[in-house]
Amino acid sequence: MAEIVRMPKLSDTMTEGVVSKWLKKVGDKVKSGEILAEIDSDKATMEFESFYDGTLLYIGVPDKKGAPVDSILAIIGKEGENISAIVEAEKQKTSQNPETKISEPKATVSNSSKTEVTGRQLEKNQASATEQTTSPKFLEYKSQNAIGGRTKASPLAKKLAHDKGVPIAVLKGSGEDGRIVKRDIENFWGGYTGSQQVVSEESYNEIEISQMRKTIARRLSESKFTSPHFYLTMEINMGETIKTRELVNKVAQVKISYNDIIIKAVAGALRKHPKVNASSIGDVIRYNHHIHIGVAVAVEEGLLVPVVRFADGKTLSQIAIEVKTFAQKAKDKKLQPHDWEGNTFTISNLGMFGIDDFTAIINPPDACILAIGGIKETAVVRDGELVPGHVMKVTLSCDHRVVDGATGAAFLQTLKTLLENPVLLLGEQAI
Repeated sequence: MAEIVRMPKLSDTMTEGVVSKWLKKVGDKVKSGEILAEIDSDKATMEFESFYDGTLLYIGVPDKKGAPVDSILAIIGKEGENISAIVEAEKQKTSQNPETKISEPKATVSNSSKTEVTGRQLEKNQASATEQTTSPKFLEYKSQNAIGGRTKASPLAKKLAHDKGVPIAVLKGSGEDGRIVKRDIENFWGGYTGSQQVVSEESYNEIEISQMRKTIARRLSESKFTSPHFYLTMEINMGETIKTRELVNKVAQVKISYNDIIIKAVAGALRKHPKVNASSIGDVIRYNHHIHIGVAVAVEEGLLVPVVRFADGKTLSQIAIEVKTFAQKAKDKKLQPHDWEGNTFTISNLGMFGIDDFTAIINPPDACILAIGGIKETAVVRDGELVPGHVMKVTLSCDHRVVDGATGAAFLQTLKTLLENPVLLLGEQAI
Protein backbone atom coordinates (compact mmCIF):
# COMPACT_ATOMS: atom_id res chain seq x y z
CA MET A 1 0.00 0.00 0.00
CA ALA A 2 1.27 3.46 -0.90
CA GLU A 3 2.45 5.65 1.98
CA ILE A 4 2.12 9.43 2.11
CA VAL A 5 5.21 11.37 3.18
CA ARG A 6 4.30 14.75 4.65
CA MET A 7 6.21 17.98 5.10
CA PRO A 8 7.84 17.57 8.53
CA LYS A 9 7.81 20.12 11.34
CA LEU A 10 11.55 20.55 11.86
CA SER A 11 11.38 23.23 14.54
CA ASP A 12 8.90 24.51 17.09
CA THR A 13 8.32 27.67 15.03
CA MET A 14 8.23 26.12 11.56
CA THR A 15 4.95 26.54 9.65
CA GLU A 16 6.25 26.00 6.12
CA GLY A 17 9.18 24.16 4.57
CA VAL A 18 11.04 24.60 1.28
CA VAL A 19 12.57 21.68 -0.59
CA SER A 20 16.15 22.76 -1.16
CA LYS A 21 17.00 19.69 -3.25
CA TRP A 22 15.50 16.29 -4.00
CA LEU A 23 18.05 13.49 -3.77
CA LYS A 24 15.64 10.96 -5.29
CA LYS A 25 13.50 11.19 -8.40
CA VAL A 26 10.21 9.57 -9.36
CA GLY A 27 10.80 5.91 -10.09
CA ASP A 28 13.80 5.53 -7.79
CA LYS A 29 13.91 2.73 -5.24
CA VAL A 30 13.86 4.01 -1.67
CA LYS A 31 14.87 2.30 1.56
CA SER A 32 13.95 3.31 5.07
CA GLY A 33 16.67 5.57 6.45
CA GLU A 34 17.81 6.84 3.04
CA ILE A 35 17.88 10.61 2.51
CA LEU A 36 14.96 11.71 0.33
CA ALA A 37 15.55 15.45 0.21
CA GLU A 38 17.15 18.46 1.83
CA ILE A 39 14.54 20.73 3.41
CA ASP A 40 14.91 24.36 4.50
CA SER A 41 13.14 25.09 7.76
CA ASP A 42 12.93 28.57 9.24
CA LYS A 43 16.36 28.09 10.86
CA ALA A 44 18.42 25.48 9.02
CA THR A 45 18.72 23.11 6.08
CA MET A 46 18.18 19.52 7.19
CA GLU A 47 18.38 16.12 5.56
CA PHE A 48 15.02 14.35 5.52
CA GLU A 49 15.04 10.56 5.72
CA SER A 50 12.46 8.14 4.36
CA PHE A 51 10.54 6.04 6.85
CA TYR A 52 9.38 3.57 4.19
CA ASP A 53 10.73 1.04 1.71
CA GLY A 54 9.44 1.09 -1.86
CA THR A 55 9.44 3.18 -5.02
CA LEU A 56 9.10 6.97 -5.12
CA LEU A 57 5.85 7.32 -7.06
CA TYR A 58 5.07 11.00 -6.66
CA ILE A 59 6.69 14.30 -5.67
CA GLY A 60 4.28 16.89 -4.33
CA VAL A 61 6.71 19.78 -3.77
CA PRO A 62 9.32 20.45 -6.50
CA ASP A 63 12.84 21.76 -5.86
CA LYS A 64 12.96 25.32 -4.48
CA LYS A 65 9.23 25.29 -3.75
CA GLY A 66 7.55 25.54 -0.36
CA ALA A 67 4.54 23.97 1.28
CA PRO A 68 2.90 24.15 4.73
CA VAL A 69 3.82 21.67 7.42
CA ASP A 70 1.90 18.38 7.10
CA SER A 71 1.08 18.88 3.42
CA ILE A 72 1.88 16.06 0.99
CA LEU A 73 5.60 15.91 0.20
CA ALA A 74 5.81 12.60 -1.64
CA ILE A 75 4.21 9.17 -2.06
CA ILE A 76 6.13 5.92 -1.70
CA GLY A 77 4.65 2.57 -2.66
CA LYS A 78 4.94 -0.46 -4.93
CA GLU A 79 6.17 -0.02 -8.47
CA GLY A 80 3.21 0.44 -10.81
CA GLU A 81 0.75 1.26 -8.02
CA ASN A 82 -2.04 3.66 -8.98
CA ILE A 83 -1.94 6.71 -6.73
CA SER A 84 -4.49 8.95 -8.45
CA ALA A 85 -7.10 8.33 -5.75
CA ILE A 86 -4.66 9.26 -2.99
CA VAL A 87 -3.70 12.53 -4.69
CA GLU A 88 -7.35 13.38 -5.33
CA ALA A 89 -8.22 12.70 -1.70
CA GLU A 90 -5.42 15.02 -0.59
CA LYS A 91 -6.69 17.72 -2.94
CA GLN A 92 -10.14 17.47 -1.38
CA LYS A 93 -8.64 17.52 2.11
CA THR A 94 -6.67 20.70 1.45
CA SER A 95 -9.20 22.50 -0.74
CA GLN A 96 -10.10 24.78 2.15
CA ASN A 97 -6.50 25.99 2.31
CA PRO A 98 -5.57 27.84 -0.92
CA GLU A 99 -1.89 27.97 0.09
CA THR A 100 -1.56 24.20 -0.09
CA LYS A 101 -1.25 22.96 -3.65
CA ILE A 102 -1.33 19.32 -4.76
CA SER A 103 0.19 18.58 -8.16
CA GLU A 104 -1.29 16.09 -10.56
CA PRO A 105 0.87 12.94 -10.90
CA LYS A 106 2.81 13.02 -14.17
CA ALA A 107 2.41 9.32 -14.77
CA THR A 108 1.82 6.03 -13.00
CA VAL A 109 4.99 3.96 -12.88
CA SER A 110 4.31 0.61 -14.57
CA ASN A 111 7.70 -0.63 -15.75
CA SER A 112 11.36 0.34 -15.77
CA SER A 113 11.15 2.07 -19.15
CA LYS A 114 8.30 4.32 -18.09
CA THR A 115 10.05 4.98 -14.82
CA GLU A 116 13.11 6.31 -16.61
CA VAL A 117 11.09 8.52 -18.97
CA THR A 118 8.87 9.85 -16.17
CA GLY A 119 11.87 10.62 -13.98
CA ARG A 120 13.65 12.51 -16.78
CA GLN A 121 10.51 14.45 -17.68
CA LEU A 122 9.87 15.40 -14.04
CA GLU A 123 13.46 16.59 -13.65
CA LYS A 124 13.11 18.66 -16.84
CA ASN A 125 9.85 20.23 -15.66
CA GLN A 126 11.26 20.98 -12.21
CA ALA A 127 14.44 22.51 -13.64
CA SER A 128 12.37 24.72 -15.93
CA ALA A 129 10.14 25.83 -13.08
CA THR A 130 13.13 26.55 -10.85
CA GLU A 131 14.81 28.62 -13.55
CA GLN A 132 11.68 30.68 -14.12
CA THR A 133 10.92 31.33 -10.46
CA THR A 134 14.33 31.80 -8.86
CA SER A 135 16.46 33.62 -11.43
CA PRO A 136 16.79 37.38 -10.65
CA LYS A 137 15.40 39.68 -13.31
CA PHE A 138 18.65 41.25 -14.57
CA LEU A 139 18.68 43.67 -17.46
CA GLU A 140 19.56 42.06 -20.76
CA TYR A 141 22.74 43.30 -22.38
CA LYS A 142 24.27 42.57 -25.76
CA SER A 143 27.44 40.61 -25.07
CA GLN A 144 30.75 42.25 -25.91
CA ASN A 145 32.67 38.97 -25.93
CA ALA A 146 30.12 36.45 -27.13
CA ILE A 147 30.26 33.98 -29.97
CA GLY A 148 26.91 32.97 -31.36
CA GLY A 149 25.15 35.03 -28.68
CA ARG A 150 26.70 33.10 -25.77
CA THR A 151 29.02 34.74 -23.23
CA LYS A 152 32.34 33.01 -22.73
CA ALA A 153 32.86 32.66 -18.97
CA SER A 154 34.08 30.05 -16.54
CA PRO A 155 31.43 28.27 -14.45
CA LEU A 156 32.81 29.91 -11.29
CA ALA A 157 32.66 33.35 -12.89
CA LYS A 158 29.03 32.78 -13.91
CA LYS A 159 28.11 31.74 -10.37
CA LEU A 160 29.88 34.75 -8.83
CA ALA A 161 28.18 37.07 -11.31
CA HIS A 162 24.80 35.64 -10.37
CA ASP A 163 25.48 35.91 -6.62
CA LYS A 164 26.89 39.46 -6.79
CA GLY A 165 24.36 40.81 -9.31
CA VAL A 166 27.03 41.59 -11.91
CA PRO A 167 25.68 41.90 -15.51
CA ILE A 168 28.25 39.54 -16.95
CA ALA A 169 27.55 40.41 -20.57
CA VAL A 170 29.03 43.92 -20.21
CA LEU A 171 32.41 42.62 -19.05
CA LYS A 172 35.53 42.22 -21.12
CA GLY A 173 37.21 39.00 -20.07
CA SER A 174 40.87 38.87 -19.11
CA GLY A 175 41.19 35.13 -19.62
CA GLU A 176 42.27 33.19 -22.67
CA ASP A 177 40.47 34.39 -25.85
CA GLY A 178 38.56 36.97 -23.82
CA ARG A 179 37.06 34.41 -21.45
CA ILE A 180 35.55 35.96 -18.30
CA VAL A 181 37.14 34.54 -15.16
CA LYS A 182 36.80 34.97 -11.41
CA ARG A 183 39.01 38.08 -11.13
CA ASP A 184 36.89 39.92 -13.71
CA ILE A 185 33.81 39.53 -11.51
CA GLU A 186 35.65 40.47 -8.33
CA ASN A 187 37.13 43.60 -9.96
CA PHE A 188 33.89 44.69 -11.63
CA TRP A 189 32.52 47.24 -9.15
CA GLY A 190 35.91 48.75 -8.37
CA GLY A 191 36.87 49.02 -12.03
CA TYR A 192 33.56 50.18 -13.46
CA THR A 193 34.11 53.18 -15.75
CA GLY A 194 32.13 55.26 -18.16
CA SER A 195 33.54 53.28 -21.06
CA GLN A 196 31.40 50.38 -19.98
CA GLN A 197 27.67 50.22 -20.49
CA VAL A 198 25.74 51.93 -17.70
CA VAL A 199 22.22 51.36 -16.47
CA SER A 200 20.09 54.19 -17.83
CA GLU A 201 16.70 52.80 -16.89
CA GLU A 202 15.08 52.06 -13.56
CA SER A 203 15.32 48.39 -12.74
CA TYR A 204 15.29 46.00 -9.81
CA ASN A 205 15.27 42.34 -8.93
CA GLU A 206 12.96 40.63 -6.46
CA ILE A 207 13.94 37.69 -4.26
CA GLU A 208 11.35 35.58 -2.51
CA ILE A 209 11.43 35.89 1.28
CA SER A 210 13.18 32.92 2.88
CA GLN A 211 11.54 30.72 5.51
CA MET A 212 13.96 32.09 8.08
CA ARG A 213 13.09 35.70 7.30
CA LYS A 214 9.36 34.96 7.38
CA THR A 215 9.67 33.41 10.82
CA ILE A 216 11.83 36.25 12.15
CA ALA A 217 9.26 38.78 10.94
CA ARG A 218 6.33 36.88 12.46
CA ARG A 219 7.92 36.14 15.83
CA LEU A 220 9.38 39.60 16.38
CA SER A 221 6.15 41.29 15.29
CA GLU A 222 4.27 39.18 17.81
CA SER A 223 6.82 40.06 20.49
CA LYS A 224 6.86 43.79 19.77
CA PHE A 225 3.10 44.20 19.65
CA THR A 226 2.09 41.79 22.45
CA SER A 227 4.88 42.39 24.98
CA PRO A 228 4.93 45.89 26.51
CA HIS A 229 8.62 46.73 26.09
CA PHE A 230 10.55 49.19 28.21
CA TYR A 231 14.28 49.89 28.08
CA LEU A 232 17.04 50.47 30.60
CA THR A 233 20.45 51.74 29.43
CA MET A 234 23.65 51.78 31.46
CA GLU A 235 27.31 52.64 30.83
CA ILE A 236 29.93 50.17 32.02
CA ASN A 237 33.63 50.94 32.40
CA MET A 238 35.36 48.07 30.60
CA GLY A 239 38.95 48.95 31.47
CA GLU A 240 39.44 46.08 33.92
CA THR A 241 37.71 43.63 31.59
CA ILE A 242 40.13 44.60 28.81
CA LYS A 243 43.11 43.96 31.11
CA THR A 244 41.64 40.68 32.36
CA ARG A 245 41.01 39.40 28.84
CA GLU A 246 44.61 40.15 27.85
CA LEU A 247 45.92 38.24 30.88
CA VAL A 248 43.55 35.30 30.36
CA ASN A 249 44.48 34.96 26.69
CA LYS A 250 48.15 34.67 27.64
CA VAL A 251 47.49 31.44 29.56
CA ALA A 252 44.23 30.06 28.15
CA GLN A 253 44.40 27.41 25.42
CA VAL A 254 41.28 28.94 23.83
CA LYS A 255 41.18 32.64 22.98
CA ILE A 256 38.46 34.46 24.91
CA SER A 257 36.37 37.23 23.36
CA TYR A 258 34.68 40.12 25.15
CA ASN A 259 31.37 38.50 24.32
CA ASP A 260 32.40 35.31 26.15
CA ILE A 261 33.18 37.34 29.27
CA ILE A 262 29.86 39.18 28.97
CA ILE A 263 27.99 35.86 28.73
CA LYS A 264 29.72 34.66 31.89
CA ALA A 265 28.91 37.93 33.69
CA VAL A 266 25.27 37.88 32.53
CA ALA A 267 24.93 34.32 33.83
CA GLY A 268 26.28 35.41 37.20
CA ALA A 269 23.90 38.37 37.35
CA LEU A 270 20.93 36.16 36.43
CA ARG A 271 21.82 33.77 39.25
CA LYS A 272 21.54 36.70 41.68
CA HIS A 273 18.36 38.09 40.04
CA PRO A 274 16.17 35.08 39.14
CA LYS A 275 13.14 37.27 38.39
CA VAL A 276 14.93 38.45 35.23
CA ASN A 277 15.60 34.85 34.22
CA ALA A 278 11.91 34.42 33.48
CA SER A 279 9.47 33.61 30.70
CA SER A 280 5.92 34.63 29.93
CA ILE A 281 3.94 31.44 29.29
CA GLY A 282 0.28 32.18 28.65
CA ASP A 283 -1.30 33.26 31.92
CA VAL A 284 1.66 32.29 34.08
CA ILE A 285 5.16 33.61 34.69
CA ARG A 286 7.82 30.92 34.68
CA TYR A 287 10.86 31.63 36.84
CA ASN A 288 13.60 29.40 35.50
CA HIS A 289 16.06 27.82 37.91
CA HIS A 290 18.44 26.94 35.07
CA ILE A 291 20.25 29.59 33.02
CA HIS A 292 20.22 29.04 29.24
CA ILE A 293 21.55 32.09 27.40
CA GLY A 294 20.61 32.61 23.76
CA VAL A 295 23.37 34.29 21.74
CA ALA A 296 22.16 36.08 18.62
CA VAL A 297 24.25 35.18 15.55
CA ALA A 298 23.90 37.09 12.28
CA VAL A 299 23.69 35.00 9.12
CA GLU A 300 23.06 35.99 5.53
CA GLU A 301 19.31 35.45 5.70
CA GLY A 302 18.68 36.90 9.14
CA LEU A 303 19.35 36.00 12.74
CA LEU A 304 19.71 32.73 14.61
CA VAL A 305 19.88 32.33 18.39
CA PRO A 306 21.77 29.21 19.50
CA VAL A 307 21.69 28.55 23.24
CA VAL A 308 24.55 28.20 25.72
CA ARG A 309 22.98 25.86 28.28
CA PHE A 310 23.71 26.08 32.01
CA ALA A 311 25.98 29.02 31.23
CA ASP A 312 26.58 29.88 34.90
CA GLY A 313 28.34 26.54 35.41
CA LYS A 314 30.69 26.79 32.42
CA THR A 315 34.21 28.16 32.22
CA LEU A 316 35.17 30.98 29.88
CA SER A 317 36.95 28.49 27.62
CA GLN A 318 33.90 26.23 27.45
CA ILE A 319 31.70 29.20 26.58
CA ALA A 320 34.18 30.38 23.93
CA ILE A 321 34.37 26.97 22.24
CA GLU A 322 30.61 26.56 22.28
CA VAL A 323 29.88 30.03 20.85
CA LYS A 324 32.49 29.62 18.07
CA THR A 325 31.02 26.23 17.16
CA PHE A 326 27.49 27.63 17.09
CA ALA A 327 28.54 30.57 14.93
CA GLN A 328 30.10 28.28 12.32
CA LYS A 329 27.15 25.89 12.34
CA ALA A 330 24.77 28.83 11.96
CA LYS A 331 26.65 30.16 8.91
CA ASP A 332 26.67 26.65 7.41
CA LYS A 333 22.95 26.22 8.19
CA LYS A 334 23.77 23.12 10.22
CA LEU A 335 22.15 24.08 13.52
CA GLN A 336 19.70 21.50 14.85
CA PRO A 337 16.51 22.19 16.86
CA HIS A 338 18.15 21.35 20.20
CA ASP A 339 20.79 24.03 19.46
CA TRP A 340 18.32 26.92 19.42
CA GLU A 341 15.55 25.83 21.81
CA GLY A 342 15.14 26.51 25.52
CA ASN A 343 16.67 29.98 26.01
CA THR A 344 15.75 31.79 29.24
CA PHE A 345 17.59 35.05 28.41
CA THR A 346 19.10 36.44 25.21
CA ILE A 347 22.14 38.57 24.34
CA SER A 348 22.51 40.54 21.10
CA ASN A 349 25.94 42.10 20.53
CA LEU A 350 26.52 44.57 17.69
CA GLY A 351 29.63 46.11 19.18
CA MET A 352 31.89 44.41 16.65
CA PHE A 353 30.02 46.28 13.89
CA GLY A 354 30.83 49.69 15.36
CA ILE A 355 27.41 50.24 16.95
CA ASP A 356 27.57 52.33 20.14
CA ASP A 357 24.14 51.38 21.50
CA PHE A 358 20.77 50.07 20.32
CA THR A 359 17.55 48.51 21.56
CA ALA A 360 16.63 44.90 20.80
CA ILE A 361 13.24 43.23 20.49
CA ILE A 362 12.61 40.56 23.11
CA ASN A 363 13.09 36.98 21.92
CA PRO A 364 9.97 35.05 23.05
CA PRO A 365 9.34 33.51 25.49
CA ASP A 366 12.14 35.37 27.33
CA ALA A 367 11.21 38.29 29.54
CA CYS A 368 14.37 40.24 28.66
CA ILE A 369 17.07 40.70 26.04
CA LEU A 370 20.37 42.54 26.50
CA ALA A 371 21.65 44.72 23.64
CA ILE A 372 25.42 45.29 23.78
CA GLY A 373 27.21 48.14 22.05
CA GLY A 374 30.88 48.56 21.25
CA ILE A 375 33.64 49.42 23.68
CA LYS A 376 34.47 53.08 23.09
CA GLU A 377 37.60 54.90 24.21
CA THR A 378 36.55 58.12 25.89
CA ALA A 379 37.19 60.37 28.85
CA VAL A 380 35.89 59.11 32.20
CA VAL A 381 35.96 60.50 35.72
CA ARG A 382 38.09 58.46 38.11
CA ASP A 383 38.80 59.62 41.66
CA GLY A 384 37.63 63.10 40.75
CA GLU A 385 39.89 63.41 37.72
CA LEU A 386 39.18 63.22 34.01
CA VAL A 387 41.22 60.33 32.57
CA PRO A 388 41.15 58.11 29.45
CA GLY A 389 38.83 55.13 29.73
CA HIS A 390 36.87 52.50 27.84
CA VAL A 391 33.08 52.57 28.11
CA MET A 392 30.45 50.13 26.84
CA LYS A 393 26.72 50.85 26.72
CA VAL A 394 24.21 48.09 27.33
CA THR A 395 20.43 48.30 27.01
CA LEU A 396 18.08 45.85 28.69
CA SER A 397 14.71 45.40 26.94
CA CYS A 398 12.12 44.17 29.45
CA ASP A 399 8.64 42.71 29.17
CA HIS A 400 6.74 44.88 31.67
CA ARG A 401 4.26 42.08 32.31
CA VAL A 402 7.08 40.09 33.92
CA VAL A 403 9.90 42.44 34.95
CA ASP A 404 9.55 45.78 36.73
CA GLY A 405 11.92 48.72 36.30
CA ALA A 406 13.54 48.28 39.70
CA THR A 407 14.17 44.58 39.05
CA GLY A 408 15.79 45.27 35.69
CA ALA A 409 17.89 48.09 37.15
CA ALA A 410 19.16 45.87 39.96
CA PHE A 411 20.19 43.24 37.41
CA LEU A 412 22.15 45.84 35.42
CA GLN A 413 23.86 47.10 38.59
CA THR A 414 25.11 43.58 39.31
CA LEU A 415 26.23 43.11 35.73
CA LYS A 416 28.11 46.43 35.91
CA THR A 417 29.84 45.33 39.13
CA LEU A 418 30.95 42.03 37.59
CA LEU A 419 32.32 43.58 34.40
CA GLU A 420 34.08 46.41 36.20
CA ASN A 421 35.54 43.88 38.64
CA PRO A 422 36.01 40.77 36.47
CA VAL A 423 38.18 39.12 39.10
CA LEU A 424 34.83 38.19 40.66
CA LEU A 425 34.23 35.94 37.62
CA LEU A 426 37.56 34.20 37.89
CA GLY A 427 36.82 31.70 40.62
CA GLU A 428 38.04 28.12 40.65
CA GLN A 429 38.19 26.63 37.13
CA ALA A 430 36.75 29.87 35.72
CA ILE A 431 39.10 29.81 32.72
